[in-house]
Amino acid sequence: MPRLPLGSWVDSSVDWLQAQFSWLFDAVSSGITGLYDGIDAVLSAPQPLLLAGILAVAAWWLRGLAAGLLAFAGLVLVDSVQLWDEAMATLSLVLVATLVTLVIAVPLGIWAARSKTVSAVLRPVLDFMQTMPAMVYLIPGIIFFGVGVVPGIIATIVFALPPGVRMTELGIRQVDAELVEAAEAFGTTPRDTLLRVQLPLAVPTIMAGVNQVIMLGLSMVVIAGMVGGGGLGGAVYRAIGNVDIGLGFEAGVSIVVLAMYLDRMTGALGRQVSPLGRRALAKARAATARRRTAQLWAHRPQPVTALVGIVVLALVAGGAGFLGGSGTTSTTAAGPGGGHGKKVSIGYIPWDEGIASTYLWKELLERRGYEVETKQLEAGALYTGLAGGQIDFQTDAWLPVTHAQYLEKYGNKLEDLGSWYGPTSLELSVPSYVKDVKSLADLKGKGDRFKGRIVGIEPSAGMMGILKDKVLKEYGLEGEYEVVDGSTPGMLAELKRAYERKEPVVVTLWSPHWAYSAHELTKLADPKGVWGEGDGVHTLARKGFGADNPEVSAWLKDFELTEKQLTGLEAEIQETGKGKEQQAVRTWLDAQPGLAERLAPQ
Repeated sequence: MPRLPLGSWVDSSVDWLQAQFSWLFDAVSSGITGLYDGIDAVLSAPQPLLLAGILAVAAWWLRGLAAGLLAFAGLVLVDSVQLWDEAMATLSLVLVATLVTLVIAVPLGIWAARSKTVSAVLRPVLDFMQTMPAMVYLIPGIIFFGVGVVPGIIATIVFALPPGVRMTELGIRQVDAELVEAAEAFGTTPRDTLLRVQLPLAVPTIMAGVNQVIMLGLSMVVIAGMVGGGGLGGAVYRAIGNVDIGLGFEAGVSIVVLAMYLDRMTGALGRQVSPLGRRALAKARAATARRRTAQLWAHRPQPVTALVGIVVLALVAGGAGFLGGSGTTSTTAAGPGGGHGKKVSIGYIPWDEGIASTYLWKELLERRGYEVETKQLEAGALYTGLAGGQIDFQTDAWLPVTHAQYLEKYGNKLEDLGSWYGPTSLELSVPSYVKDVKSLADLKGKGDRFKGRIVGIEPSAGMMGILKDKVLKEYGLEGEYEVVDGSTPGMLAELKRAYERKEPVVVTLWSPHWAYSAHELTKLADPKGVWGEGDGVHTLARKGFGADNPEVSAWLKDFELTEKQLTGLEAEIQETGKGKEQQAVRTWLDAQPGLAERLAPQ
């Protein structure tokens, strides 16, 4: 049977939509970005303990004293692991996605409840939306909206929309038909019947839908982190990419704290706004009235008392100088070469030379007064972000071979600022104790010894495409070996584990790399030259970066590191530890007198 070119049709449709409706996507992106920035600014303005206190008072009002104390403890825990800013960014993302989702879902649910035809049409569409893997939504999201929070929010909206529509429809359909008939018998208009009878009685079910929308939104934050969404999702993504168990656990616990808080608060709010819920609360209060301990923990203040508590917290915090942004002074450089706080964003793939060069330039630019943001991304998202202008530059483009596919697609939207290191080489490597494997040809027939696996890195990496499409085929290794997609840190962890146990392993590596100094490895020869000639490591910038930042552009064009300098910096970062890259860069620069001034002269 001939292959159905469904993927090609979808690609063509996406390209057509992008060409015809780019103005619409830009407008949507601006609107969502503005809403996100506004909410994030509000949540980030107070100091953490002040906002934690405010949220705890809200929990006290909605659920009781015990809930308020637990909420405060959980939020303080988030602040204590230094993930407060990320948590507020995640909360902003979830709130924006929830708000937009409900604006769409509730009217659709009402329409479906009042029309069987609409309900029948929506049902398969909602099934498709909810069963499609959520990560698939990121692909058109990146193309239409670039990298950042917007594609993450859009993907969250699409994924979370079905339960909002379904629960709204279900809530209205469950209202007793006799009540609706009675309202109509007394001459109530369809609109008043909806607003005064059906919606109030459907509130518990609708609020359950709101709760599901929020929970699904939180489940999407990690996926949003893959496309530069930041927040706790970005922290989890960094932890995955760096195999950092500690950071992953801390970010995961922080997400759990937010999830539990939002889950409990939306449930309590549903009971507050529902007539049936208020009756149930009154009965519960009556049942606990005789038990003083239970009454104490379940005590809820009046709304006025809660409001007064929040105002007092704000006044005390303000008087003590706890409000964010007060009394701060600028630390940006002044005079010739000063960035004066100008923002620059650097994207990077979590490869060792990319991490090293990115944090080196972050430190250099911050010393010159620039405000620098770094974003860890997959290669595809990184190049898309560069082409779309969401990222200013990246320092780890392997050209002309490894990243040729990206340059072919986006080359006219990028500026090549030149190579700062080269030539490089791509290779497969084995531990030196594997004595009888010296070249790629020697791997044939030995798949059982290596468990039939070649341990790879990120699937979007250019060398992975070359390995799968060319190397395996040319050396007759197809079917005998499976290329295991993963991450660079994951590959290095597997290499370290196998090396310590003296087990055979084949991994993807490249030169230069600190792994060759940490372990005794054999680079497998490539007699057929399938890997191609060595690349240069280039710096690529978005179109117009040089005109906007001529000074930084000139520094990057003159940027060069020797193999000794690069491997030394990589080793310093490895020794200093995960999450301390910039600290390692500072230590390394202190041992290289005058280098910072040569790389970024005043």
